[in-house]
Amino acid sequence: MRAPRGPRVADSRRTGVKELRVDPIACEGHGLCAELFPERVSLDDWGYPIVDPAPIPAALAGHARRAVTACPMLALRLQEVSAAAANR
Repeated sequence: MRAPRGPRVADSRRTGVKELRVDPIACEGHGLCAELFPERVSLDDWGYPIVDPAPIPAALAGHARRAVTACPMLALRLQEVSAAAANR
């Protein structure tokens, strides 16, 4: 006989909400991300991106995808936010 399953942990649910992340090791500071997505990416004094950690609204999702795709070093990614993080 199987043990009853407990409720799923909220963190494992997909939300569809995305955050923009930068890999600081891969990034070489070209600045293209800030040109393509200035609503969420600014540059520091050396030209490296400072990414707003807030979830990307649907209205800006296309801009975020364009910046991720255009990154010459593949240092940007869109990461899905867990249900628990999205509710914070």
